[in-house]
Amino acid sequence: MITHVSHAVMYVADQAASLKFYTQQLGFEIVRDEEMFPGARWIEVVPPGVQTSIVLSAAAAFDKRPGEGAYLHFSCDDIHATREQLSAAGVDVSEVTTEPWGTYITATDPDDHRVMIAQLQ
Repeated sequence: MITHVSHAVMYVADQAASLKFYTQQLGFEIVRDEEMFPGARWIEVVPPGVQTSIVLSAAAAFDKRPGEGAYLHFSCDDIHATREQLSAAGVDVSEVTTEPWGTYITATDPDDHRVMIAQLQ
């Protein structure tokens, strides 16, 4: 029986820059950082206390383009505090938008992946 989503893959141009963004700016933790084969590392990060991780995969090693792949949505408890925290960490973050289903922001990583961070209602 399936228990949860294990991970999502994001294709990135520079794994080191993406790793820095997700760990130092968004506060994720490193689950795994190992060589897969020459020119490709398996870098897996996760928000603290969460099961589902993100694999930051070198696009060139898999004949992909940076930005090709998952569109990710994260949740938070306080969207305004989260926006302030991310902005202070140097993240390119949108203004807060409110919709009937929740309130959200988007943050842009080094490869122009836009991730959504929402406070659901």
